[in-house]
Amino acid sequence: MYKPNMTRRAFAAAALVFAFTATAALAQQHGRIRGQIEKADGAMLSLKTREGTVLTVKVADDARVSALEKASLADIKNDTFIGIAGVPKPDGSIEAFSIHIFLPAQRGVVPDRHGPWDGRPNSTMTNAYVTSIVKATDGETLTVKYKDGEKKIVVTPQTVIAAAAPGKRDELKAGAQIIIFGWDKQPDGSVLAKSLYIGRTVTPAM
Repeated sequence: MYKPNMTRRAFAAAALVFAFTATAALAQQHGRIRGQIEKADGAMLSLKTREGTVLTVKVADDARVSALEKASLADIKNDTFIGIAGVPKPDGSIEAFSIHIFLPAQRGVVPDRHGPWDGRPNSTMTNAYVTSIVKATDGETLTVKYKDGEKKIVVTPQTVIAAAAPGKRDELKAGAQIIIFGWDKQPDGSVLAKSLYIGRTVTPAM
């Protein structure tokens, strides 16, 4: 029997699924933006990107601003929740070029998973929990576990290690290195930043 209310609800549910899928696809399409702030005027930033172009960025009123502070291997223990940007090696391990230590409040909120990343060609991002640390002559090897698997992570002297921390909007000033995670492109070609990291005592390398 035809029921208008049920039909409308079905269409509404389908629209929500479509909207979510479109948003996720857009996020994957335009990736992250990395660069140095050349000029700051309130919420308006002039950003020189890693690729060398200059981009106008407006920081959204409700933007989530976080910071990255320099850390070391000594700050990583068993069960530490970390994000590893790295390049897979032929033996299946990952050579990390960046490791960031998540805030305790991000456990269970940030998904633990492994997938492609846009930090470097052919790179991946692994959000996972440390299960073991083995010292080696040229660095250390971490074993990490995430929801669908396990990875061996090779940490070298060149690996940049940072810890996430709450950030402040007044840190968005000339000279600051940032990485914008969530953003929307505006009709005039500028960008509306919704979530970003500021390099407080380290340049974001992820």
